Amino acid sequence: MRAETSTAGPAAAPGTAWCILTAISLCHMINDVMQSMLAAIYPLLRIEFALSYAQIGVMTFAFQVTASLLQPLIGMATDRHPQPRSLPFGMASTFCGVLLLAFAHRYEMLLLGAMLIGVGSAVFHPESSRVARLASGGRFGTAQSLFQMGGNFGQSLGPLLAAFIVVPLGRPAVAWFAVVAALGAALLWHVGAWAEGRRRATTMRADTTLRHPRGIVFRAIAVLAILTFTKNIYTASMSSYFTFFTIEKFGLGTQGAQIMLFLFLGGMAGGVILGGIVGDRIGPLRVIWFSILGVLPFTLLLPHVGLAATGALAVVIGLILASAFPAIVVFAQELVPGRTGTIAGLFFGFSFGMGGIAAAALGVLADARGIETVFVLCSFLPVLGILTILLPRPGRLIGG
Repeated sequence: MRAETSTAGPAAAPGTAWCILTAISLCHMINDVMQSMLAAIYPLLRIEFALSYAQIGVMTFAFQVTASLLQPLIGMATDRHPQPRSLPFGMASTFCGVLLLAFAHRYEMLLLGAMLIGVGSAVFHPESSRVARLASGGRFGTAQSLFQMGGNFGQSLGPLLAAFIVVPLGRPAVAWFAVVAALGAALLWHVGAWAEGRRRATTMRADTTLRHPRGIVFRAIAVLAILTFTKNIYTASMSSYFTFFTIEKFGLGTQGAQIMLFLFLGGMAGGVILGGIVGDRIGPLRVIWFSILGVLPFTLLLPHVGLAATGALAVVIGLILASAFPAIVVFAQELVPGRTGTIAGLFFGFSFGMGGIAAAALGVLADARGIETVFVLCSFLPVLGILTILLPRPGRLIGG
């Protein structure tokens, strides 16, 4: 079966390479298990190293800002000179970071481990997003969703693995996950070889003609960046502090709090796959509208309900909120055709950077005003979704 691509000229694109999409999604899962493991073990680290909320925020800042600074640069470089064989080296950096988290005996070593995991993400995301598009066969939204679903599923697994492996066995048990990172590097070696072969077999240059006037494209990218900013501040509040919120408000133990975080992250994993599949059918713009504004009633309720309702709302918020990201990435890639790595690096990097800055700032706020204040303030963030009205409509100004 063959599909037509609208951005690479008149020739038919190769069919969807489902095995490669599955492999890159699995590696995304491994990469993001390691990332979420960092946030999931924060309660253990806080006790063992006597950390403040601000120090926890700085750890998230070190990890996410490292990734955010490098990802756009790597994306721009690989748009000019694609390097799919670099993928296993990113996973190797993650491998080293996980080992440091397991055996660190000083706070500075924890920061270095977090930064190495950030470097691994910076190398992985732009090039793997390009591989996903290369393997899509024209189903760009579905491919992006499958790719991101692996990452979100990995993020949701981190708290469960921490709760049932790291908490009972102690922090050195984190080292076992380095073995999984090594397996991921081996798989990425084969994925990189396939992508290099597909790239060399494709002699036609991608069409890089803008479909909208340059000013409209710049405005649209800025709006998409603000929407991503909104989404990721809220996500940072949940991933870094939701465990502490449930412990303080409901008196849960560490394992119970990890399960509550899993509910949110599991909802995000489901939302990512739905966002891309639905976006291929109804268009990414409608998905963005629904996701950013549609989540507002649920975020406003979350800080004010009981334990059972908090768990249910965590799933719903994760599901709706996460559906926006594949739609945002695909929308941006269509706005700037032929710049897949740059767009992936910008939005994945922006995601990490804004999440890191937000985590550090929210940690300071939590120390000063309490953890519940953080969630009350963040509940209003989806109001900024109204800016979606500034995005160009499908079919308008095409060829302008």
